[in-house]
Amino acid sequence: MNENYQLGISQTFPCNYLPDQQERLLIAVDERLQDAQHYGWLMSQGFRRSGEQIYRPHCINCRACQSLRVLANEFAPTKSQKRLLKKNHILTIKVNNELQDNYYPLYEKYINEVHKDGAMYPANHAQYQSFLSGKLTKQLFLEIWHDETLVSVAVTDELSNALSAVYTFYHPEYRKSGIGAFSIIQQIKLTAKLNKEFLYLGYQIDDCQKMNYKNRYYPHQLLKENSWITVNK
Repeated sequence: MNENYQLGISQTFPCNYLPDQQERLLIAVDERLQDAQHYGWLMSQGFRRSGEQIYRPHCINCRACQSLRVLANEFAPTKSQKRLLKKNHILTIKVNNELQDNYYPLYEKYINEVHKDGAMYPANHAQYQSFLSGKLTKQLFLEIWHDETLVSVAVTDELSNALSAVYTFYHPEYRKSGIGAFSIIQQIKLTAKLNKEFLYLGYQIDDCQKMNYKNRYYPHQLLKENSWITVNK
């Protein structure tokens, strides 16, 4: 895309992930970028979305955030991931196309019990709607069920050649079952099933415990100096 687009730069603010660092965002403010085609292109340039805002880290003295995407059709689970799949074989996967009423109680429980130290605590319905719903592109909601109990929902954007993992929330009691990692594997499988090339996982931040798990799915690609570099096992 060779057009000139208008981008905005946020003010500098304390980083949410690395102590003693300052964060700044590059924001896609141009209205011409607010559609599925341009959103997919922006994703390939290292952008993400939160609600309707499309952004990319643009920090002055830090390059810790690395955009990561899994090559879904080539994905090969590790031994530990195979054990995880076997451990959770009793769970059922469903895919929905719209936010459902039974999602919010699970989201509220997740935020209020797992992320009490986060910016989204305490959970409320307005925040939930603005954060998770999106009009930029089609959304898929990967549900994980244990019998009649909904235990996890992975909010997933559908792009022309990829899926993008937006946010996952789950029942805190299933954390010990590795439900987060299990959900990512299911998103990778769904990406391949839909004949799409990539699953975008967001930003890998090696020095942040909350954000350094995304490079465990192989093969994947990291965006470095505007080029996607493939990483195999």
